[in-house]
Amino acid sequence: MNLNAYKKQAESAFDIEAITTLIAKTQRKNGEIPWNPGAKTDPWDHVEAAIGLSIGGHFEEARQAYRWLADMQLKDGSWYSSYINSIPEDRTRESNMSSYLAVGLFHYFLMTGDTAFLNTLWQPMCGGIAFALSLQTPNGDIYWAISPEEKVDKMALLTGASSIFMSLKCALHIANVLGRSMPDWQSALLRLGDAIKNKTYLFNIAKSRFSMDWFYPILSGCITGDEAQKRIDAYWKKFVIRDQGVKCVSDEPWVTIAETSELSLALTAMGNVELSRIVFNWICDRKFDDGSYWCGFTYPDIITWPEDKIAWSNAVVLMAADAIYQLTPASHLFNHRFWNTLPFIQLPK
Repeated sequence: MNLNAYKKQAESAFDIEAITTLIAKTQRKNGEIPWNPGAKTDPWDHVEAAIGLSIGGHFEEARQAYRWLADMQLKDGSWYSSYINSIPEDRTRESNMSSYLAVGLFHYFLMTGDTAFLNTLWQPMCGGIAFALSLQTPNGDIYWAISPEEKVDKMALLTGASSIFMSLKCALHIANVLGRSMPDWQSALLRLGDAIKNKTYLFNIAKSRFSMDWFYPILSGCITGDEAQKRIDAYWKKFVIRDQGVKCVSDEPWVTIAETSELSLALTAMGNVELSRIVFNWICDRKFDDGSYWCGFTYPDIITWPEDKIAWSNAVVLMAADAIYQLTPASHLFNHRFWNTLPFIQLPK
């Protein structure tokens, strides 16, 4: 089956407009995108939802989402971990949440070529990166957060570090587009990459039961090639339920749409597109009557839980579909081959 045939198959399996309409309806007038109406907003998932809006062509709504982040940014460049109606709920400040704006902005640029908007959000993005790097240790790992009591929590999380790795790559690309040199970011990227690849003892091992710790180092492009394939093979049976999807946590019978979509993204990023299509097809019918996707379901009884329609979870479905079927100019956002062709970004060996 050729790519165009796959695209038609994909477009018949999911309704892009239905998903982006859900996200747009969830978005508040000031640009904030909570998980679902009345629920919390966290900066990372807010960006993920904004990416979904861009994939569906809702560019003004995406810009509003990024402007909301700029408006809510704290003086040290961070954001609080969660808000309800733009009022802080959890005053923890997380390193990976502070840096993820760079990924959203770079995705928006790939979609639109809008350098003026990059310039507008340059300072907020720089502030977020600076906050994350203020928590980097001499070993290269990055502490995950500062508590509401202003204490640095000296714990590094592999998933969060991988997300920051991706954010740094995107920030460096944006800097290049705008003609700015950021050698400190490049140095931080290499040290962080070395920690992720070679110093796994630095990271909280208790989180290894979460599937994101398995595939996020691959999704971020830190672990690539044969190493990536070995990592996929080593933990496949631990997290994957054949014909169903990916468990959020290895010891719980809960398959999530987001983690399954993100594994699909990681597989496409490393070049294993055929397996990515197979995994993605497992969840194509896990949706509500309006065309939006479930958050997750239990196995083997297939009970939908929770029953909420989650904006960011639906956005990740679009991101996975875009990567597989090349639906938009931003489909290569996570593609390892794409990042390896950029002479202005040095990646860890």
